[in-house]
Amino acid sequence: MEASASGRARRGWRRSRAAGSPLSRAAVVLVFSALVLRATPSVGYLARLPRGIRLTQDSMKIVGSPNFPVKVYVMLHQKSPHVLCVTQRLRNSELIDPSFQWHGPKGKIISENSTAQVTSTGSLVFQNFEESMSGVYTCFLEYKPTVEEVVKNLQLKYIVYAYREPQYYYQFTARYHAAPCNSVYNVSFEKKLLQILSKLVLDLSCQVFLLKSECHRVKMQRAGLQNELFFTFSVSSLDTEKGPNPCADHSCGSSKRLSKAKNLIERFFNQQVEVLGRRAEPLPEIYYIEGTLQMVWINRCFPGYGMNILKHPKCPECCVICSPGSYNSRDGIHCLQCNSSLVFGAKACL
Repeated sequence: MEASASGRARRGWRRSRAAGSPLSRAAVVLVFSALVLRATPSVGYLARLPRGIRLTQDSMKIVGSPNFPVKVYVMLHQKSPHVLCVTQRLRNSELIDPSFQWHGPKGKIISENSTAQVTSTGSLVFQNFEESMSGVYTCFLEYKPTVEEVVKNLQLKYIVYAYREPQYYYQFTARYHAAPCNSVYNVSFEKKLLQILSKLVLDLSCQVFLLKSECHRVKMQRAGLQNELFFTFSVSSLDTEKGPNPCADHSCGSSKRLSKAKNLIERFFNQQVEVLGRRAEPLPEIYYIEGTLQMVWINRCFPGYGMNILKHPKCPECCVICSPGSYNSRDGIHCLQCNSSLVFGAKACL
């Protein structure tokens, strides 16, 4: 199969020499570079906890505290852990005739509620957590320690936060020797380059975007002017928060797939240098300039969300919904202080 692909590439090379256009000669270099790369097998979509969250065996069942509100983190559009209406001590004790009642931001929660349900044992469970469900939830428990004792009352508070994974991606720049800046060959080459890069990372469930493309005339040291294309791309993982196909393999996490995509892209540009170095013919008019590839890791949160390791130590790399008194208006990393903000998830300070 590989020999067949190489044969097709060689035939395309001979045709390109006959055609002689700058685009054809440059495209052959791209095709040769892409042929030598083999992406990893396709990976499934992932419904998961974020890579930074710190879990214990009881993470899916959360108990309250009589001394302070307990923080609960629920990924957007996912099912929540079971929030129990007991403390750790009472969880291991016998309760006689227990009665549970839950109240949330919108009032009393009934067991028939489609989105927030109370189980027969008093646990609160969210089925499809929405941003608007974030807030303070209070459980009222009545019980007898023994049949002979009087009824006791307990009130437990929880602060439930929606969170999302960060918008992490790589931004990379590269420069190419170009045809004259008004040449149609540059435009066609740009489309071909984006097409090849997109196919390169497709099996990793990643996508490449062209953020900027500019052509400039550059004065070289001890040389004349030359035309160069300046490209800025981004490579990001496809949105899997609502993905229907869960994946239990940690190797298909967004950060893992992006790391593999980064390696493929770097190899692709390095391969272009190697292909050009083996050529006996003159360089094509459009070709990659060695050493100009630069890749930068970018972390961003969606508007209304932010990271705060001090406030959310159990979810340090999560983009947690901004609490009242804070906001994030754009794709920054942190929620900023805003005393006039009275809601969860504020995107502006009014």
